[in-house]
Amino acid sequence: MQARQDEWLASLIAEHLPRIVDLTARICAIPAPTFHEAERSRFVAEQFRQRGLAVEVDDLHNVVARRPGEGRAPALLLAAHLDTVFPPDTPIAVEQGEGWLQGPGIGDNSLGLAALLTLADLLQAAGVQTPGDLLLAANVGEEGLGNLRGIRALVDRYGRELGAVAAVEGHNLGRVTHIAVGSRRLRLTVMGPGGHSWGAFGQPSAIHVLASIIAELTRLPVPKEPKTTYNVGLIEGGVSVNTIAPSASAVIDLRSVDPAELARLSQSLAAIVERHRIEGVEITEEVLGERPAGQTPIDAPIVQATVQVLRELGLEPVLDASSTDANIPIARGIPAVCIGLTRGRGSHTLQERIEIDPIRLGLAQLVRLVERFPVGLGSESSSARAS
Repeated sequence: MQARQDEWLASLIAEHLPRIVDLTARICAIPAPTFHEAERSRFVAEQFRQRGLAVEVDDLHNVVARRPGEGRAPALLLAAHLDTVFPPDTPIAVEQGEGWLQGPGIGDNSLGLAALLTLADLLQAAGVQTPGDLLLAANVGEEGLGNLRGIRALVDRYGRELGAVAAVEGHNLGRVTHIAVGSRRLRLTVMGPGGHSWGAFGQPSAIHVLASIIAELTRLPVPKEPKTTYNVGLIEGGVSVNTIAPSASAVIDLRSVDPAELARLSQSLAAIVERHRIEGVEITEEVLGERPAGQTPIDAPIVQATVQVLRELGLEPVLDASSTDANIPIARGIPAVCIGLTRGRGSHTLQERIEIDPIRLGLAQLVRLVERFPVGLGSESSSARAS
């Protein structure tokens, strides 16, 4: 009996495969830089409405489509982010070849959005009825300095009714991200008096002070376990080769899978900055983003169910740590994972590419997870949030 059901589901997904490919390409063609997701949000919202679902769009342009359940169980939230890393004027050319689809943001996360829309079609065609409501969300602000603002708002709004959350990404089929890599991102700005490099020699240089801070940061010892890292990703400043720099800034990224280590690293950087506060120099710190660390235990039902589903599909799960939309529910005590839909390469490049055929397995994964929810999956959510 189960074998026949699996065959029928595989046939149904095969029928929908050309549709999801077309939908992925259409979504990819709509520019959606972080903080500029409105147009893509409107498209996705309308697509959900065409499928007969009740749709809410909030002030941030988050889209939530509710598929009602029987009302006897917690809700399951599946969330795919709307935004991309590319500037608004980036040329978008979507190409399709033998077994592949290519374009900037095609897998990250045009496919994720298309999969949620296709999932609604598959569940309707299969007559799947869930005990609790299914929330299909397209959220803003996952990339870069979006600081997970979209999923934060969704968890604020729906958190009390959620039994579990799965963030859905186009790439990395087979992964089960259950550990949230926390981060603290800030801009250090150093201001000094400036002056001529010869005539005012001896005046403090903003660049020299900033360089000294960075050099001391790179000498800080950090643990390999729990993994903790730092990076200076951007430096700006100065006027000319013969000018004592009046200003300089650096954007710094601190990360750890452990909240205590992340806090310790942040405190160490703050202490370095304090040691460099000298007369004639002003140093300011601007927090650009903070993502909480944490983890959903491996033995949590949502993790175990995802692992089991992947193995049933012939895939060996890879449990890992990353910074995703799952960070927020994990930090709030809601069992959560991030999962992928296909294989590909070139994420965050103009030549990003995804493989088409493995999407069948990615969609089957989503259907099976929804079918099993909330058998065991939401059982620990209330105790986790009460702790």
